[in-house]
Amino acid sequence: MITNNLIDMKNPSAIGTTDNNGLRLERLGKNFGEFIAVDDVNLHIRRGEFLTILGPSGSGKTTLLMIIAGFLEATSGDIQFDGLSIMSLRPEKRNFGMDFQGYALFPHMTVRQNIAYPLEVRKGARDEIVKRVDEMLELVQLETFGDRLPRQLSGGQQQRVALARALIFDPLVLLLDEPLGALDKKLRSNVQTQLKHLHRKVGKTFVYVTHDQEEALSMSDRVVIMNHGRVVQVGSPQELYERPSTVFASKFIGKSNILRGVVNQVDGNEVLYAIADKYFQQLVSNEKFSKNDEIILALRPEKIKIARCKVASNEVNILVGRIIDITYFGSTILVNVETDSVGEFIVEVQAWNNQETLEEGQKISLTWSPDAAFTVKDIESSFKEKKSFGNLIST
Repeated sequence: MITNNLIDMKNPSAIGTTDNNGLRLERLGKNFGEFIAVDDVNLHIRRGEFLTILGPSGSGKTTLLMIIAGFLEATSGDIQFDGLSIMSLRPEKRNFGMDFQGYALFPHMTVRQNIAYPLEVRKGARDEIVKRVDEMLELVQLETFGDRLPRQLSGGQQQRVALARALIFDPLVLLLDEPLGALDKKLRSNVQTQLKHLHRKVGKTFVYVTHDQEEALSMSDRVVIMNHGRVVQVGSPQELYERPSTVFASKFIGKSNILRGVVNQVDGNEVLYAIADKYFQQLVSNEKFSKNDEIILALRPEKIKIARCKVASNEVNILVGRIIDITYFGSTILVNVETDSVGEFIVEVQAWNNQETLEEGQKISLTWSPDAAFTVKDIESSFKEKKSFGNLIST
């Protein structure tokens, strides 16, 4: 049996308490000169979960992954696994698997040899290596491809070989840095499904880095949104889409119309707010507002109703506007509307259920229910201190 685990999983005394199980990043930071790439990141990655770090280019997500792997040294903070610090350990001693975007397969080696490589360098017994390679080939459904060279495989097959190689030595955590970035859209979708099923089979902790929102939402148990080296929000895909906490989160995951108004009246959980000379209603849950407070709301395009005719006078949240652009996506139609008081709006219409004939230049009415939007904070443009930003982070 080949075991190189940093922590003996059969020895309870070597494992931290239940509360400490998994990876814990504490006030982790990384500076390159005066540039702050990772800024005071606190995060608990649970045992066995599929956690995705999502953010735009330059957000610090790959730098954070390289620090976890041990390839980059942190400027500050600590990394713990099951309650024990691993900051002083070299990458090979952390026992974390790594899967890169370019696969990094050895072109002169067969599939079998590539998969076996981590065990070869660990001086494993020959019969155990052969057994483990067979198990990995079966796991990634490449049993008949063992003698092929990487150039004889498709992109998706090469990715599965890279995954098998990363898993063969039974790593505590698998780190994946945009591994599907080189695949076309259809193949990427297929491999996403395979990767999700693979995670369920092996039960390992997967930490996955991507800039692709759909990828993050479709595969993850939880998603970490990063921007400018900071954690913006952590939650399930559904939580992040339906209840983003900031303007950035609401616009980075999906599309949002941002409404900025001033509170005019508060009645329980009902807020009446004004934008220019128009009034709108919003139902709030835990937020407390007073008259003259600023209120910022995000409204998803699919939550808006669009009509050519005049809307009934008893409807709330009514805007009049003119269609300036229509984009057809097959199942959906994206309509850009220039409104009379709050600027440009994006409306998403289901193509199959569209009862209106929409044309550019057409005058229309927009409505939405008082509970359709959600309140958000504009951290990107307003925060001055890390402390005010940190209060919004959920781990």
